[in-house]
This record gives sequence, C-alpha cells and structure tokens, in this order.
Amino acid sequence: MSILGNILGRIFRRKPEVVTPSSGPVPTPGQAAPGTAAATVEPVDVAAVLDVMNEGKGLNWRTSIVDLMKLTGMDSSLAERKELAGELGYTGDASDSASMNIWLHKQVMQKIRDNGGRIPDLTD
Repeated sequence: MSILGNILGRIFRRKPEVVTPSSGPVPTPGQAAPGTAAATVEPVDVAAVLDVMNEGKGLNWRTSIVDLMKLTGMDSSLAERKELAGELGYTGDASDSASMNIWLHKQVMQKIRDNGGRIPDLTD
C-alpha cells in the first residue's frame, strides 16, 4: 500500500477509497462503484479523530506533515516524505524540505477531504 493509503487508512480506520484526479474514488473490494447509492459513505470528522489520537502527545498535526505522520504511526523520515512527495506528484526541489513539507501537508489534507474526511480549512 502507498504511504498516502497508509495515512488515510489509519485516520479512517478502514481501507480508504483513494481519489485520483483522473478516475475519482476507487472502490475497495466489496464496495459498489462510485456514483451508486451503496458507495455513499458518511463523512468522517477527521479533526476530532486526530485530536483524540493526539491526546497527551502534543503533536501539531494541523500544520506539520511530520507530526501528522508521527500521529498516525508512520515513519516521518525525510526519505519517507520524499517518497510521499513522489506519490503525490511533487515537482519542486525535494532538497528544500521546508517547502516540500508545506506542500505535502496541504496535499494530504486535500486527499483526506477528497476521501470523505471533514476537516476545517487549516490555512491562516
């Protein structure tokens, strides 16, 4: 499974429907095709889920991809973040980790929304 798929799976605690730009939601085994009534999934309050997961940890998942990955039990190393950036189509300079991290966080938050997660707009 992809790094993004692992993050989504750990947040949603289910096998996620990963949305790709060209195909829309891809149903997991046992689910109906997109656009059918059976494929309707109730939105998940992701902020509440992550806040519960974060109790006592003090991680800043709302702005940090590193903290979001740590919170979901993922390896947050630079190598893993570069691999995630590749999965998501990052075209910037991967050696500029600060810029890449900001981009990654925005992309992952959008993928969470695209896959049925309710999450507030976290931009300042």
